[in-house]
Amino acid sequence: MSPRPAAALPPFESVVQQHGVAVLRLCRAHVGAQEADDVWQETFLAALRAYGQGLEIADYQAWLIRIARNKAIDHLRAAGRRPEPVAEVGDDVAAAVPDVADPDASVWADVARLPPKQRQCLGYRYLGGLSYAQTAEILGGTAAAARRAAADGIATLRRQQQESTEQRTAEGSTS
Repeated sequence: MSPRPAAALPPFESVVQQHGVAVLRLCRAHVGAQEADDVWQETFLAALRAYGQGLEIADYQAWLIRIARNKAIDHLRAAGRRPEPVAEVGDDVAAAVPDVADPDASVWADVARLPPKQRQCLGYRYLGGLSYAQTAEILGGTAAAARRAAADGIATLRRQQQESTEQRTAEGSTS
């Protein structure tokens, strides 16, 4: 990146307003609803520190998504929250995920259960608004592999939501 006059940059507040929601969605996909606000805040604090320091930013959303990704990884490492493989998923895990106060909780719970590559591709593509090429650049691999992982993730989410709907319908018809 080459130096750019500070006057050419839009106000940081407008960058936050324009891309804040997309970054928050991505943070939510990476770290969950409970901690997404913290990661979002860390993202924009880091962006503000770098903003106007002579960086030429061609795509603000891609720049912010990269920062958010790094902050989410830092956050997960600091919290020691790496998942450990288990033979069977207990009832306590499934019961702990949904948040009944949030109408989108079941979708976010399903997103959290996706394999990491699919979850990341969906987050970068659909929540962060990045192209498959940009997603592949961040995650490594090809644009075609990112497209495949995102398609697999969408198919899994559709199947999980369909199963949830059918289960709710069955429960409603028996009561």
